[in-house]
Amino acid sequence: MKITKVYTRGGDKGQTSLVGGQRVSKANVRLEAYGTVDELSAHLGLLAALLPAGHEKDMIVRIQNNLFNVCTNLATDQDTTPLYPSAHLPAGEIELLECEVDAIMNELPEAQGFILSGGTHEAAQAHVCRTVCRRAERRIVALSEAATVSPEVQQYVNRLSDYLFVLAKKLNFIAGESEKTWHNACR
Repeated sequence: MKITKVYTRGGDKGQTSLVGGQRVSKANVRLEAYGTVDELSAHLGLLAALLPAGHEKDMIVRIQNNLFNVCTNLATDQDTTPLYPSAHLPAGEIELLECEVDAIMNELPEAQGFILSGGTHEAAQAHVCRTVCRRAERRIVALSEAATVSPEVQQYVNRLSDYLFVLAKKLNFIAGESEKTWHNACR
């Protein structure tokens, strides 16, 4: 799809179009949901830029592609507009995230307490992605309370935050960076 014009002036008064053409406020809960997923994708792009070529970088790009499907799903009012085929996640993507989480957990030493976000630049960025992913999940849940949302979308984003958590741990582990654990001053 070639983009021929970036601006349309259609949103100058605070409205935008959903898939199917319905006009809604840019403050709509639906836009909050898919806008936060878009923000997550941008943070994932930064993470990919920080990573060397290899499996993790390829996985991040795959996730970004899946997030376009998620955004298309969220940008569709399923009560008035049928979902495009591109609004569905490819089969097996949730299970792939689960396999990735399990594989990474098998590589890592046993967790000891709550960890503080940080470590290497790459791991710290993975933690930023994780927190934005959790916010996206909250926005999707809020939308699902008011409108139809495909269950696979919520499942995928939930698994994705788990993947990003263990990926951050793995990136620190590979770099030999010790994680810092939370020390509760009240203990």
